Amino acid sequence: MDASTEPEEVRATPLLEPLGGTPDLINSESGLQEALSQLSQGTGAFAIDAERASGYKYNPRAYLIQIKRTAGGLHLIDPIAFAHPHPLFKQLNDLLRSDEVILHASTQDLPCLRDIGLHPTRLFDTELGGRIAGFPRVGLGPLVETQLGFALAKEHSAVDWSTRPMPQEWLTYAALDVELLVELREKIAESLQAQGKLEWALEEFASILQAPPPPPRIDPWRRTSGMHKIKSRKQLAIIKTLWHVRDDLARESDVAGGKLLNDAAILELSVHAPTNRKEMEKVLRPIGMRARWFENTQLWLDAIAAGVAMDESVWPPTRLDSDTSLPPIKIWRDKYPTKFAHLSHARFGIDQQAIALNIPPENLLTPDFLRRICWNTPADVSAALVSLGARPWQISIVAPILTQALLEKHPRADALDPETVETGETGETGEKV
Repeated sequence: MDASTEPEEVRATPLLEPLGGTPDLINSESGLQEALSQLSQGTGAFAIDAERASGYKYNPRAYLIQIKRTAGGLHLIDPIAFAHPHPLFKQLNDLLRSDEVILHASTQDLPCLRDIGLHPTRLFDTELGGRIAGFPRVGLGPLVETQLGFALAKEHSAVDWSTRPMPQEWLTYAALDVELLVELREKIAESLQAQGKLEWALEEFASILQAPPPPPRIDPWRRTSGMHKIKSRKQLAIIKTLWHVRDDLARESDVAGGKLLNDAAILELSVHAPTNRKEMEKVLRPIGMRARWFENTQLWLDAIAAGVAMDESVWPPTRLDSDTSLPPIKIWRDKYPTKFAHLSHARFGIDQQAIALNIPPENLLTPDFLRRICWNTPADVSAALVSLGARPWQISIVAPILTQALLEKHPRADALDPETVETGETGETGEKV
């Protein structure tokens, strides 16, 4: 049986609490000092997880840190109880840097860990490792179930972790996220080693740690859900003003913007542009309006009015232009047939290689890198991939495929519809639950 294939029948044992019981929440210097002492006496890698209050708070800070180490105990730390930077967190950082840190979907947790002064230098990401190993489901729960035979309850995955005091059942849930993480890491590493992919995974993990912080988004308001439905530049102007007013209020009050006014409401308000509360209620009633949206009614109405009053000369363009943007793939076949020929052959070659290696194509090569190579047709594909940020293991596999694809003048006969090619890519978003 393939190393990445799940057993046909898995009778998982429910994991209800950590083997040593749920530890008390650490919110004092004496408690953290004792945890540091125990962890320093342990051996091997540190299993770590972090809980944020996504969907509740504006700030993506960590509200709980879980750490476990073999013979070093399991510890639940309340980072909110400590001012940062804090000398004890510096000690914790020095300790973590002495060995490997295991995280699941590390790109989600590393920013909030770094915010409190924790900067791992060696990483093993069980979610990404599972993808490279070819496991069909790479959430923490499915991996623990299929690889270790235990079932993790996920009923508290979306709670407000800023709540104080935290209910005991929440702490137990959080502790279980690291209870078997060391064992899971070993299982995934064994599978990667057996498939000859361990070095690939280690390159990926090192790349994550070395990656610079992402640059600020240009026009972040354009990420409002449902924007593809908006065609009018005047409506875009209203969305922009509403989004910025909501973002300022959310930041000041540290409340998730969607709690104040969700994206669906912003879109409806931009289309109908109500001028008073009564009209606003009429617009929002069909989408299930919430009382909290009306706590700042005048702010929303003023933002709408500002968008309506905006001169047409400063209305936002329907599409953001930049030096690095590419034309939508849906127009490549008709307007740029040679580029589309390159893309169709490259996609086919990458997909076939991904199947042969039992790895998701988006992990074999970032979809945006693929598009840029096909569009720019570099003379040296390997050098171009290096400049884009592809890893050596990826370049060694895909560079010959792309080099050959760039020689093609006509698309494959079985080439997908351009729209499907563009929307069918899954991206590299980490799956945590």
